[in-house]
Amino acid sequence: MTEEVSALTAGPYVEARDVEFAYPRGPRVLAGLSLGVERGRLACLLGPNGSGKTTLLRILIGLLSPSKGDVRLAGIRLADYPRGALARRIAYVPQETLAAVGFTALETVLMGRSPHTGALGFAAARDWYAAREALRLTDAEPFAERGLEELSGGERQRVIIARALAQEPDVMLLDEPTSFLDIRHQHAIYGLLRRLVKERELTVVCVSHDLNLAAAYADRLVLVSRGRVAAAGEPDEVIRSEVLSPVYETPVEVRRDDATGRPYLLPRPPG
Repeated sequence: MTEEVSALTAGPYVEARDVEFAYPRGPRVLAGLSLGVERGRLACLLGPNGSGKTTLLRILIGLLSPSKGDVRLAGIRLADYPRGALARRIAYVPQETLAAVGFTALETVLMGRSPHTGALGFAAARDWYAAREALRLTDAEPFAERGLEELSGGERQRVIIARALAQEPDVMLLDEPTSFLDIRHQHAIYGLLRRLVKERELTVVCVSHDLNLAAAYADRLVLVSRGRVAAAGEPDEVIRSEVLSPVYETPVEVRRDDATGRPYLLPRPPG
């Protein structure tokens, strides 16, 4: 198999097939879960706490190995990719990232270019340009020269997302990418992901606890419950009271946005 694997394939671009997983001495987290995301789509993983979303995301990037089933990228098993090729194709934004003490925001974003800079790690003009462009796209340019440990949680999160963008991947996996952001930057980040999906055919899979934000921007929603897919499809197919209420064990009311036509929900007090 060559270092660069062709991206041309029929079917899902990112796919999990009958995946099972359990942590050592722990209960089973994923139980025969399958999903597929086509190239150039934004998919959000939804579900209650403890449903297996973050574990699934780590399996999709290869940080964890399933006990059964497999994960495929462009139709090829993740395990069959050379590490360098996989690093150039998939970027990961974890939910929490420790500050890199002693590095500026710009230097941190430049670290995202490591899959492209070779063994010696010397950054070329193209790498600096990609880092600066990623900072611009995430509205993080104003603090490019500040140390990462000096930034607020929201500012730091935008830098970490910029680092992933600087990698110029085919696939981006994000775990709660807007959890530390105010409403302006929440919509800015999802708007950016939406634009990258459209303009660059980036394939995005992100975990979200904000069902309304996910419904407003995603092409596909995957509702995970007890380690399985409880529902999957376009927002209209998943954001439904009869689908969500049993999974979240709380009553919800679904309405439709007059401007966009997309569904959104309101919690409904029981009784």
